[in-house]
Amino acid sequence: MLFAEKMKAQARAAQKRLVLAEGSEERTIKAARIIADERLASEVILIGSKAEIEAAASASSTSLKGLTLVDPIKSDQRKKYATEFYELRKHKGMTEEQAFEDIANPLRFGAMMVRLGAGDAMVAGAENTTAAVLVAAFNIIKTAPGISFASSCFVMATDKKEYGADGSFIFADCATIPNPTAEQLAEIALASATSCSTFLGVEPKVGMLSYSTLGSASGDLVEKVTEATKIVRKKNPSLAIEGELQLDAAIVPSVAASKAPNSKVAGKANTLIFPDLQSGNIGYKLVQRLAGAEAYGPILQGFAKPISDLSRGCSVEDIVVTSAITLAQAAK
Repeated sequence: MLFAEKMKAQARAAQKRLVLAEGSEERTIKAARIIADERLASEVILIGSKAEIEAAASASSTSLKGLTLVDPIKSDQRKKYATEFYELRKHKGMTEEQAFEDIANPLRFGAMMVRLGAGDAMVAGAENTTAAVLVAAFNIIKTAPGISFASSCFVMATDKKEYGADGSFIFADCATIPNPTAEQLAEIALASATSCSTFLGVEPKVGMLSYSTLGSASGDLVEKVTEATKIVRKKNPSLAIEGELQLDAAIVPSVAASKAPNSKVAGKANTLIFPDLQSGNIGYKLVQRLAGAEAYGPILQGFAKPISDLSRGCSVEDIVVTSAITLAQAAK
């Protein structure tokens, strides 16, 4: 089963509530219609001015039947959400009056719906920047317990069935933290292991990538990876993780047998943690373009509740698939 279809099946089985924060955006409305028609969510919620949503739906000849429309400005939940937002931000100098104004922003309102349980997952980014989506997520949804730094991953699906999880991998972090510290790299690894279980449905085997394999080279860059590996092992002793590993030692059994013969992860890694954003971004695009892999992401991870960011150049199908992925996260 293709990854996208697998995620749709999981979303359909879970029947969670989806918040689409850019409710008057035409592609989002079309995607909402598909999500509802394919029963990928128990409820599809469009955030925005009702008049603007209806006008955009009419312009694209899209029916709003069965979709929930929520106007933050007129909502009877606005005061309640503003009070919660004030409590979250008063240490930063926010006033109650400012909170009441600011919560009317659809990104913030949608994030608060998810925080307070009126929705299970949120998707945005078709017309907002990644920074704006992340600010709403960090300020309102917050990170999961024990996680200080949210990150992102890609699901890479290749036709090389002999590698990874039947040819599929988790790559991280390829979009969020430019130059992670050892502590941040450890949290990326822990969150990515959860993503592996969620999206690939297998036991995570985490390879901490470097230009060195278990001491074959030295330097500050290597030390950061080895230190991150130690932190992960301390936080989750049961997680299968190895580091530092060169890429071939991480995924190719014959190379692992030579370079890391006593490792239970080397040669079998399905979750690859890159030492920095630069190498991660280059790595996923190389595999996507040269190996013809399907790349799904970036998928945000480490937040207390599922939230996903879209590319502003996304297609309707991109929104549908991203929504399915985010709903699948909500099922866990």
